[in-house]
Amino acid sequence: MARPRRAREPLLLALLPPLAWLAQAGLARAAGSVRLAGGLTLGGLFPVHARGAAGRACGPLKKEQGVHRLEAMLYALDRVNADPALLPGVRLGARLLDTCSRDTYALEQALSFVQALIRGRGDGDEVGVRCPGGVPPLRAAPPERVVAVVGASASSVSIMVANVLRLFAIPQISYASTAPELSDSTRYDFFSRVVPPDSYQAQAMVDIVRALGWNYVSTLASEGNYGESGVEAFVQISREAGGVCIAQSIKIPREPKPGEFNKVIRRLMETPNARGIIIFANEDDIRRVLEAARQANLTGHFLWVGSDSWGAKTSPILSLEDVAAGAITILPKRASIDGFDQYFMTRSLENNRRNIWFAEFWEENFNCKLTGSGASSDGSTRKCTGEERIGRDSTYEQEGKVQFVIDAVYAIAHALHSMHQALCPGHTGLCPAMEPTDGRTLLQYIRAVRFNGSAGTPVMFNENGDAPGRYDIFQYQATNGSASSGGYQAVGQWAEALRLDVEALQWSGDSQEVPSSQCSLPCGPGERKKMVKGVPCCWHCEACDGYRFQVDEFTCEACPGDMRPTPNHTGCRPTPVVRLTWSSPWAAPPLLLAVLGIMATTTVVATFVRHNNTPIVRASGRELSYVLLTGIFLIYAITFLMVAEPGDAVCAARRLFLGLGTTLSYSALLTKTNRIYRIFEQGKRSVTPPPFISPTSQLVITFSLTSLQVVGVIAWLGAKPPHSVIDYEEQRTVDPEQARGVLKCDMSDLSLIGCLGYSLLLMVTCTVYAIKARGVPETFNEAKPIGFTMYTTCIIWLAFVPIFFGTAQSAEKIYIQTTTLTVSLSLSASVSLGMLYVPKTYVILFHPEQNVQKRKRSLKTTSTVVAPAKGEGAEDPK
Repeated sequence: MARPRRAREPLLLALLPPLAWLAQAGLARAAGSVRLAGGLTLGGLFPVHARGAAGRACGPLKKEQGVHRLEAMLYALDRVNADPALLPGVRLGARLLDTCSRDTYALEQALSFVQALIRGRGDGDEVGVRCPGGVPPLRAAPPERVVAVVGASASSVSIMVANVLRLFAIPQISYASTAPELSDSTRYDFFSRVVPPDSYQAQAMVDIVRALGWNYVSTLASEGNYGESGVEAFVQISREAGGVCIAQSIKIPREPKPGEFNKVIRRLMETPNARGIIIFANEDDIRRVLEAARQANLTGHFLWVGSDSWGAKTSPILSLEDVAAGAITILPKRASIDGFDQYFMTRSLENNRRNIWFAEFWEENFNCKLTGSGASSDGSTRKCTGEERIGRDSTYEQEGKVQFVIDAVYAIAHALHSMHQALCPGHTGLCPAMEPTDGRTLLQYIRAVRFNGSAGTPVMFNENGDAPGRYDIFQYQATNGSASSGGYQAVGQWAEALRLDVEALQWSGDSQEVPSSQCSLPCGPGERKKMVKGVPCCWHCEACDGYRFQVDEFTCEACPGDMRPTPNHTGCRPTPVVRLTWSSPWAAPPLLLAVLGIMATTTVVATFVRHNNTPIVRASGRELSYVLLTGIFLIYAITFLMVAEPGDAVCAARRLFLGLGTTLSYSALLTKTNRIYRIFEQGKRSVTPPPFISPTSQLVITFSLTSLQVVGVIAWLGAKPPHSVIDYEEQRTVDPEQARGVLKCDMSDLSLIGCLGYSLLLMVTCTVYAIKARGVPETFNEAKPIGFTMYTTCIIWLAFVPIFFGTAQSAEKIYIQTTTLTVSLSLSASVSLGMLYVPKTYVILFHPEQNVQKRKRSLKTTSTVVAPAKGEGAEDPK
């Protein structure tokens, strides 16, 4: 945290005398400065000249880094002042100074920015300042009050200037200083910058490594603040992010001994799987590392990731292109401002008199002299005509930091605009609240700005005053298979997050497959990593077998019951659901029997209805015959319900009709056999006919017996409503690929047999009565056929039980059991139909002469028995 303002007052008062003297000296030196009049004045620090030699403060002119950047600030001020929507009624002025690329000289220059503040706190006339020899100082015009400073360029200069400006609460925005040290808000609380600090590129390089799938890399750094701090940041960020391990961290000495770089390569090869090399080094060290790699015959082995010191430069890789092929480098993102190009290329000696260094630039740029005495006699340096034009008569390329100078000016302008709106609402021009402008308040508005800069990218600051990191990512790629004719290609960018075009990357042999830099090979699909203890980037691979699938790279879990793993065990997929379909071979025999049975039953019913009053039909017991034939029809029809796709309606119909057809049939047969048995047992004892042998009584008995089945099924439906289920355990095989879910009704094997249990009871009872009635006279022609029917039916169902329950564990259970059940039902129905009604139908259709009433027999016993129920179970008497 910065010192409270009151705590600074004694310090400032103590510093006033020396600062006042330095300010006077700086003001004298700063006589050569660019001044623009305005209501609010911005300071500017630019390296217009290089560092001087042999005791001189300033050296040669720096055309690009100096003049271009200074003109960029003038250009930005012109645009701000011409914008009616930005700071209306307020004109921004400027005082631009030359730092001569030296921190101490820049400090002296910067003191002129605080001149007005020093005079405001303690009058310069009263502090006793005297020049050497007792001569009073020159009286200069009262200095402008600078509200904010744009600059400086070099980090060392910015650090020096920031230490002074913070004492006077003057905000400072740099356009080129990237030292991580300046992010310390406790020491440089009034410092901000529109360029990202170097710490961001370490984050960008970590993201690149992760995007390429590398987890095992080595680092290489030149000894010194740049290399060591860069590697330190990379190691720290990679440790925090996880997933990247450092195999080796090697430092290149400031003064390497002979063979030092060969030793570096040998150390890197101690961990050959760590092919990725993160390099923070100066150009000379980069070049010598590449040379050593070539000498070791390791061209193409190492995968270089270089910092901005490598960038897109050709000098480090000159004649070493084959070793550098595939290297990925980063460079702070820059953009060329077209508006500035148009502005600067139209500058001339006539329209740019405000820049006091422009004439010097003109001579340097066009290699001429403005005065005749300056022209050389041999003609090598001509006299300037003033008609030269930038870009036409000289080469011109916009300097890379022009964008950031413009953004710095606009950041201050936007902050002043927001401050003006808050403190001077409704005012056009400055109000008393902003005269003078409070630096602390302005700093708050600077840190809050957010706007699209000159290149269209957002300009903003974090709590430390740093701009967001934005980098372009390059890769050195060979052209037509030749590395020597290759070049740097843009393959992505980084702005808070990485955007890397992996498909645009080229590797050794023009391959687009990203080479690996890993301690262990990646586990295959469906394999989990079993980590090696103590080595977080090394592991063994373990397969997820059976019904397990790979949840993540470290975990296998079992699939849910209704799912099975994919073929590569990387996930789960729904288990296929099967059922007996209409097209299944298992369904063909039951359906064929059912269709033939229904056709036969329909034929019999139609024949009986057409010949309803003939002797054979009457003698067979018409009412019970129709009931029996209805039951047989239902038995055949249940086959279609058993094959149909299970659903709530189908399952309900299965419960109801599965036992209804057999119950109806066996109830009718039981009633018939019981009637015959009772008639002859009663006839042995009395001539009085037994009760309940009339057709109506027979129907009542039959339907009463059937009603028990219906009532039971209805109660079952009410207690447990039917629905279809998918049974995934029935066919859960050892091999997941063979697993199937079975779609079926919610009826267990026992409940299915229970549904038929009442019918089987009726069948057994009917068989007992058939046995008892086996001795009836031949005249009662239905007794023996009924007996044979029941014997055969019992044999069929005795065969059914072991087949049905014996296949309960079979993988084909659903098919075998359904087919067995439906075939057994159809066979039992066919036996009843064939033995009881096919012979009668044959006689009716093909021997109608036998379907006539015979003369009444004279046997008394016979007539007595037949009389109570004429035509029911015997031949009609005449």
